[in-house]
Amino acid sequence: MSNHRAEALSRDDYCLKTEPSPFLHQPCFLPSITSQCHASNLLLCKNGELLCAWFGGSQEGKPDISIYLSRKSAASESWTEAEQVTFDNTRSEQNPVLFESLLGEVWLLYTSQTAGDQDSAVVKRKISIDGGSEWQGPEVLFPESGTFIRQPMVSLEDDTLVIPIFKCRTQRGTRWVGNDDISSIRVSKDQGRTWTETEIPNSFGAVHMGIKQLKDMSYLALYRSRWADNISSSVSSNGIEWSEPKPTELPNPNSGICFEVLPSGQILVVYNHSSRTDALERREGLYDGIAQASDVRRDQASKHAGKEAFWGAPRAPLCIAHSDDDGRSWQCSVLETGDGYCMTNNSEQGLNRELSYPSMALSPEGTVHLTYTFWRQKIKYAQLDLGVLSQL
Repeated sequence: MSNHRAEALSRDDYCLKTEPSPFLHQPCFLPSITSQCHASNLLLCKNGELLCAWFGGSQEGKPDISIYLSRKSAASESWTEAEQVTFDNTRSEQNPVLFESLLGEVWLLYTSQTAGDQDSAVVKRKISIDGGSEWQGPEVLFPESGTFIRQPMVSLEDDTLVIPIFKCRTQRGTRWVGNDDISSIRVSKDQGRTWTETEIPNSFGAVHMGIKQLKDMSYLALYRSRWADNISSSVSSNGIEWSEPKPTELPNPNSGICFEVLPSGQILVVYNHSSRTDALERREGLYDGIAQASDVRRDQASKHAGKEAFWGAPRAPLCIAHSDDDGRSWQCSVLETGDGYCMTNNSEQGLNRELSYPSMALSPEGTVHLTYTFWRQKIKYAQLDLGVLSQL
């Protein structure tokens, strides 16, 4: 692991020094207009258009952080200029999730919080009836403080909607750092008008729950680890009642992941192949770079057998793993290399160098679209070459 020096490097210099990945086709940076870009989410619409949403501004947690959107038609090789689609300049608006309803509406769900207090977050929704050109709202969909989202909504066989959430919890008078987060699902049987909640059993520290249906019609969930140790997994026969998350062999540095199930049944996971064991330093928390001197709250204490959220493990390399046995074993390859320096979220000075927060969309023809954060300065897009992967 290379030394994590906090120095500014240009994207162009980096790209000139690295070898192109044999797995990535047509890589490009999406157009952007802010110094920070992070947490992209892809949606392949029924008309073949590809939408990508992310959050941008000066720095995560600041009130100028808003949601931006770009699109690429099926006939085009280029993305449109980034368009700002949320406008609350009093809160940090993060983690967009896109969904196309049975009625053809495009939903944009996202979190909205004050400063670095994820325990203050609520989930908002905007709806578009014209494919994301014009938006209605926003409305507060989930008003319970500390509710967070990251992964896409799932439509079950009976058109029941399931959206995985995680709950950023802390004790009164303490500052959130992630020591007591858990996962749940919100379930709607009336196309999003009303919702119930089911907690994932013993999911302490397991967040960013992603849900996919396997070839045998059961469901698999994969989770990010607050403890920065390993990706966890759980299973369900119906998408609603879930087993307790258990660690897989894949490492995780407390950073986002994504996965898809191919028509063959093969599972693809894009993730950072690193963990706290690769860290040379440790951060106090995700938002320590914007902490106010007037905020004298102490960080929340550990509640689960001494386990604490670990921040600062390198968010690189960006890797892909595939499984042919429903996630019981994995084979891994590198998509892009780097030192993954993330001891700061500072994008204005170019100090962050993470390759993180991937999102995938699978077309009916088998094309796998991929976006991810590049140094918190750009969102990078590419298509995965499944032919190369099949030869591993």
